[in-house]
Amino acid sequence: MWTAADSETGLITAPMPVEDLGSGEGCAAYWESELLEENVLPFRDLARASVPAAALRAATGDLPGRSTRFRRLLAKGGVHDELHAVLRIGDRPWGLVSLFRTADAFRPDETAVLAELSRPMAERLRGFARPAASVRATDAPGPGLILFDESGEATSINDAARQHLALLPAGPSFPSPLGLRLPIWVIGTALQARAVADGRDHGDARIRIRTVEGRRLTCHASCLAGVGGRPGSVALVIETATLADLSVLIAEAYGMTSRELQITRLVARGLTTAEIAATLFISPHTVRDHLETVFTKAAVSSRGALVARLFTEHYWPALPQRGA
Repeated sequence: MWTAADSETGLITAPMPVEDLGSGEGCAAYWESELLEENVLPFRDLARASVPAAALRAATGDLPGRSTRFRRLLAKGGVHDELHAVLRIGDRPWGLVSLFRTADAFRPDETAVLAELSRPMAERLRGFARPAASVRATDAPGPGLILFDESGEATSINDAARQHLALLPAGPSFPSPLGLRLPIWVIGTALQARAVADGRDHGDARIRIRTVEGRRLTCHASCLAGVGGRPGSVALVIETATLADLSVLIAEAYGMTSRELQITRLVARGLTTAEIAATLFISPHTVRDHLETVFTKAAVSSRGALVARLFTEHYWPALPQRGA
């Protein structure tokens, strides 16, 4: 299994090639276990570990049954060992990998190879994450809403959500009582909201995803309070990415820091080096250093080329088009 991940939350997103996990139902059970059960080597731990890859049998002293997922799912499917890896740059996860072996255990040198590939593969994924150029959204649907009950079943959906879902890329999906299949990354976001409500995680239940048209959507979920304060239904919203989301996507895709993105925005507004320095309370020399780094990351050599590359090519075309 190879999947892209949201670099802010580490949750699964598209694309997602899956082999030998069975149907979408099997894939959904895998991610339900990953987010809601006690397992060895969850991706969220590997994202912060000193080494971003580890094999289940090696981590458990050849006692893989310590992992709930192994006992409940993998062993029944004939899996002997599982190798997990997070493709990351610093503490930013850009992809997740799970390799299965039906005989023998993964060797330490195999784990080391995957760990060494973590950053270069993450850098490749980050490049693909750049908002598509020359894509102009027209008549984008409003916010879509899907409600999940306490058991995780989708119970309600509005028309806008159906429209958004129809434009998501193909991938593993799960049948629902609503008469449509829900992508596994949508289900994973809802499961994360439940995990946060249950105290199993403290992260955000939120992903950003690209439609087949090239537009960017955000998908975020939260668990509502039920009777007596117990976790109740989960509300999941799918909507067109905001300006702030697009700015962050551009910065992440080009490897910019938050300070570099601040300076880039001020450059786009036409501020001089001295004006940028005064606005951010830093020296003009520091502004020039940051700009030099930004030029290198964006592969440009001037302010005009920078604005054209980041905003004319990526930021502006991705915004919803409004009538005059």
